[in-house]
Amino acid sequence: MITIREEAFRDVEPREALLDACFGPARFQKTCERLREGRMPADGLSLVIDRDDEVIGTVRLWHVSAGPNRPALMLGPIAIDPSVQSLGLGGKLMREALNRAAGLGHEAVLLVGDAPYYERFGFSTEKTGSLWLPGPYERGRFLALELEEGALDGARGLVSATGPLEQKPDLGALVAAAAQGAWAGLRSAH
Repeated sequence: MITIREEAFRDVEPREALLDACFGPARFQKTCERLREGRMPADGLSLVIDRDDEVIGTVRLWHVSAGPNRPALMLGPIAIDPSVQSLGLGGKLMREALNRAAGLGHEAVLLVGDAPYYERFGFSTEKTGSLWLPGPYERGRFLALELEEGALDGARGLVSATGPLEQKPDLGALVAAAAQGAWAGLRSAH
């Protein structure tokens, strides 16, 4: 059975493997990665396609500012397992992500991608002409979709990350916990 659901912790490893299979290590060099580094994706907008407990699709959206004081989301990456890419699952996942974003009150989505593919979802370069990204990108691939009409009217400036920072584990606490676990294991063995 195929379902679209929110990503769970158990999906992290298969999601990363899927992204590696679809994009390879070059994905970490992309400009949009600079907007995701060290950030949490937007709440409720990390989705996977699950087929019988196997992750075969993924998409995440991230909080950004489309110029000063202009909240938006950055979509990406989106990936579908190569073995099922011609089944329309990418379109279903994209529509689900956009519907959830709109339902959560988000007003605009940006992405860098293949214009002919994303045009069918309403994305275009019409609202990105006065915006720029923090690194190299092809202008014709920088696309936007207004979920709320007029959300990007007059938007200009640098697109920057605004989402919450990723929680990094405290190394000292991890070492202490590991030491206590090891010590407890040694004591119980005697």
